Order: sequence, then structure tokens, then C-alpha cells
Amino acid sequence: MTDDKKATANNQENKALKNGVNSAETHHSPIRKISPLGMRVLVKIIPQSNVSEGGLYLPEGAKDNMAESLLCEVIEVASAVDDETEEETNISGIPQGAHVLIPRKAGTRIPWDHNLRIVESREILAIVDQIDLV
Repeated sequence: MTDDKKATANNQENKALKNGVNSAETHHSPIRKISPLGMRVLVKIIPQSNVSEGGLYLPEGAKDNMAESLLCEVIEVASAVDDETEEETNISGIPQGAHVLIPRKAGTRIPWDHNLRIVESREILAIVDQIDLV
């Protein structure tokens, strides 16, 4: 290692120590890919605005506590590979990227991201299509 590289590494380590971070702790969290099995989909809850229909600002989470269902985006679906054609097929029946409504307590929460849930296809209440009026 050259002297310049050593100096740069030492400076970065010193900055980390000053900020109370051990250089061994500065690693990034692993990237995880979730592949639902069976008739399940992975959904991400779409956060709702904290403004009521009348224009009043609501306390954090007040609107969520009143909601019976949640609007979500399907980000991964269960799939199977056809042995003959080697094509991957969606077996969940719900299109990937669709916006869906699920009951507030449906599905299994993902431990490292509370906005992600694995939901059975039969728990999905509706597919929501948004149409913009001109």
C-alpha cells in the first residue's frame, strides 16, 4: 500500500472513530431478495398522506389506525418454472406491480422492513386501477 493510500485509510478510520463508529461496523447491510412461495405475493405498503379530506393535518399514524384496509404495491409474486419450456410463470394470479387493497392486519410482516408483507393471494381484497381525469 502506498503512503497516500495509508494516509487516506487512516483519515477515514480516524473520522469514523470521532463519530463513534468502529471501522468494522461501517459495513453495509446485506441486500435481500424475497421470493414468495405458494399462492403468495410480496407487497409494499404505500404510505398515505397525514392530511384529511377536509385539509386538516392529522397526528402521525392517526389515519392508519382508522383504516380498515391498506393500499399496497405488489413487488414480487410467486412463480414456477415450466420444465418443458423453461419459462417462469406467475402462479399467484396477481400481476407484479399492481396496486392492491389488503386488510390492515393481513399477511406476515418482514422483520427488517415493516412496510413489506407477504400476503396470501386469497387475502387480497381488490386490485386498484388509478385513472387520472383530465
